[in-house]
Amino acid sequence: MTSPNDLPATMRAVTIATPGGPDGLLPVDYPLPLPKAGEVLIRVGAAGVNGPDLAQRRGQYDPPPGASPLPGLEVAGIVVAQGENAAKHAIGARVMALTNGGGYAEYVAVPEGQVLPMPVGWRFTEAAALPETWFTITQTLVMRAGVEPGMSVLVHGASGGIGGAAIQIAGILGAKAIGVVSSREKAAYAKKLGAFATVDRSADIATEVLALTGGKGVDRIVDLIGGEMAAVNVEASARFGHIVLIATLDGGTAPVPLRQIMAKNLTLSGSTLRPQTSATKADIAARIAHDLLPALQSPDWIKPEIAVFPLEAAAEAHRAMEGRSHIGKLVLQTRFGAAE
Repeated sequence: MTSPNDLPATMRAVTIATPGGPDGLLPVDYPLPLPKAGEVLIRVGAAGVNGPDLAQRRGQYDPPPGASPLPGLEVAGIVVAQGENAAKHAIGARVMALTNGGGYAEYVAVPEGQVLPMPVGWRFTEAAALPETWFTITQTLVMRAGVEPGMSVLVHGASGGIGGAAIQIAGILGAKAIGVVSSREKAAYAKKLGAFATVDRSADIATEVLALTGGKGVDRIVDLIGGEMAAVNVEASARFGHIVLIATLDGGTAPVPLRQIMAKNLTLSGSTLRPQTSATKADIAARIAHDLLPALQSPDWIKPEIAVFPLEAAAEAHRAMEGRSHIGKLVLQTRFGAAE
């Protein structure tokens, strides 16, 4: 463990040298961030790769004011320094955190309210795969859409990071997930995480969902697709259903059957996590800590599948994610993490 008194002046980090393709990601020596009041400095063992990172690299998702310009929204590592009035997490604590940027680096400063303890026995690469997706699903499906025991949840992209988190969080809270997938391998993975059924994306999704729910439709939908899928979701929804829009991989505009939305009393909500205030993110973290993290301590808990890349190979990880053929999460590992 590094003590606050012998921290280096610089660190290895990945910058967006040229917005656009993956080759614009460049490993460089970068000044060490200093924790501000209410922040802790984390020595990063691993950092997750997420859709917003790709959007930022393309020049389509700017960091909020005051945030690090480096990509990377989730990390796992060890607390090595505390800013003023930031004593919630002790020096040396193994933690995972939702960052506001800067995760693709050997050190990152994070508001202490966005930091959670790592589950006991987990590796950095495993814990780094959780925060961004779990904060996103907790904010949208849990806190906003109010998923409850006994509900059914349709999850698009069920074999990816967001989809896997939605399946597992729904299961913890007593809801049942149906995963939308594009291959038998991805269907098997979604069921391994707890989905009670899967639907192939090439099928008539609404018809199959209605059959699986006895004609009722699903109570909640997690949509990462957008585009023409919006109308399918409306048809697949139960009365008083809630569709949570998290991403628009297939298009940001769509014709939507408004009369059907009215007839079913549906709610359609959208959200982005990064621009939320630190106070809001701290509230999400508290909900995760209270309602969800205890389940991860079970010896029977199924961890997400991960593919690990060295930090300096961030461009390769981005290319893999853009291929949309991976299962689970992609994670960047630092030299410190590799020595774990």
